[in-house]
Amino acid sequence: MTIIIDQPEFVEVVDKKVDVEEENELVLDGGFVVPEKKVDVEQKNELVLDSGFVVPDSNAFGHTFRDYNAESERKDGVENFYRNNHINQTYHFVKKMREEYSKLNRVQMGIWECCELLNDVVDESDPDLDEPQIQHLLQTAEAIRKDYPDEDWMHLTALIHDLGKVLLLPSFGGLPQWAVVGDTFPVGCAFHESIVHHKYFKENPDYHNPAYNTKYGVYTEGCGLENVMMSWGHDDYMYLVAKENNTTLPSAGLFVIRYHSFYTLHKSDAYKYLMNEEDIENLKWLKIFNKYDLYSKSKVQVDVEKVKPYYLSLIEKYFPAKLNW
Repeated sequence: MTIIIDQPEFVEVVDKKVDVEEENELVLDGGFVVPEKKVDVEQKNELVLDSGFVVPDSNAFGHTFRDYNAESERKDGVENFYRNNHINQTYHFVKKMREEYSKLNRVQMGIWECCELLNDVVDESDPDLDEPQIQHLLQTAEAIRKDYPDEDWMHLTALIHDLGKVLLLPSFGGLPQWAVVGDTFPVGCAFHESIVHHKYFKENPDYHNPAYNTKYGVYTEGCGLENVMMSWGHDDYMYLVAKENNTTLPSAGLFVIRYHSFYTLHKSDAYKYLMNEEDIENLKWLKIFNKYDLYSKSKVQVDVEKVKPYYLSLIEKYFPAKLNW
């Protein structure tokens, strides 16, 4: 099915594999290897997080995580991606995309069907991994499952958090990468300097618009992030899909889905003046989730068929069999 979308004009700008030690490892059902909790915290280049999850010292390419200046085969492509993203993500563009995609009139399918569609998607904005997205979802979910076995809603949230990347596929509009992936940020107010590759915002029309370039812009202090428009992409789309299809995930799950790419908030505490009390509570879960979302990226593959029955049971618990997308 081909979907024709009336889109605004876009400004298009042209411009080592880590070995897994057998020692101190635990293999989950799907074969994904996570470090055992009993680790020497003084061991060089390792950081033990709250629940024993060990942060590796390098990503799948042998560089530190989220290092946008590291020389790699993906560096130039990632920077060019952010240039296009920062130029085109305007308040008007986001409003138009939200209005269009909130109709949820493209496809009817289940959650697992959508997971399988992601086998055809690679995120060009990610400097840490070039594996198909289904592997990233399962790596994140399995790592959380190990450390938080009783929080099954977090396992499912991890599985589905990136499903909105189907926006890259023709049947969902075939949007350009800069309108689907990458770090997200509020539009309608000033772009915080902590946002990656901030310099390119100078070419965004909103940067010079007095209605949108002040600290609060069109918002008010403590208005709540629910009332803030975020740069358009897979996060906001999946949030709309889950919410409008009446998921029974807790509010923290929906918060994680919508703001998991909002790195300038959970890494630099930017825009906290827009948050309300519920946001502050949910941010605690987002910061836990973020550790696994970022640091579980690996070349080690999860055996999809072995873990599939468990995640199908969670999907049945929290979602209808078919969703409108």
